[in-house]
Amino acid sequence: MKNIFKLWVLVFSALFISLVISGCGAAATAIEKRDLVVQTKMSDSIFLEPVSSQKQIVYVKVRNTTDKDIEIEDQIKRAFESKGFKVVSNPNEAYFMIQANVLQVGKTDATDSDSALKSGFGGGLLGAGVSMATGGSGNNIGIGAAIGAVAGLLADTMVKDIYYSMVTDVEIRQRPAINEKVVQSEENYSDQGTSSTVSQNVNTNDVQWKIYRTRVISTANQVNLQFEEAKEELSKGIAKSLSGLL
Repeated sequence: MKNIFKLWVLVFSALFISLVISGCGAAATAIEKRDLVVQTKMSDSIFLEPVSSQKQIVYVKVRNTTDKDIEIEDQIKRAFESKGFKVVSNPNEAYFMIQANVLQVGKTDATDSDSALKSGFGGGLLGAGVSMATGGSGNNIGIGAAIGAVAGLLADTMVKDIYYSMVTDVEIRQRPAINEKVVQSEENYSDQGTSSTVSQNVNTNDVQWKIYRTRVISTANQVNLQFEEAKEELSKGIAKSLSGLL
């Protein structure tokens, strides 16, 4: 009887201590991440030639190959118009061309976002996102550890540090100056199944566009962040970043 009483004392003591510790950690996260923070980064810097106001004409085309309902093309067009650019629907009339593909949108963490950014245009995407923490073998968990895990789980359920990221590959084109001659050489590789690769070499003289490529990643972070809350801010970050190129 006395041993059972001691066991219950141990259980409640461990539970109380774990709740206090977990609660403090959750409270600290809630305070530190209470405000929405959005960051937009570009994998490669791009410097375009300045042009006169008569040539500030841009064609914009944005594709979304994700499973999320995201429409940022109009937002990007408005961002260019706010800077005095004329946005046209015919690329033949444009002096600049912005083509973008939204490749991936979803929950992630800071490490995955940095990795996808460093991969650059056409590189690897985000991983599986925030990984779940796992303890040791269930056969070796003591009572105190089990109670601590339960308390930590309760705190994590109430307070979550959430990241959402949007990965976009971007191609920017600018028409050469009148007396400027541009020669383009490009090598493309594509996998065909698991056993072969197709290589394509393209050499073009007197091309109509100078081509630049980069990757843009916008990341939103806040405690208990919901995707609908993050989506608009992620789109704003991409639009502001692209309009800043010209």
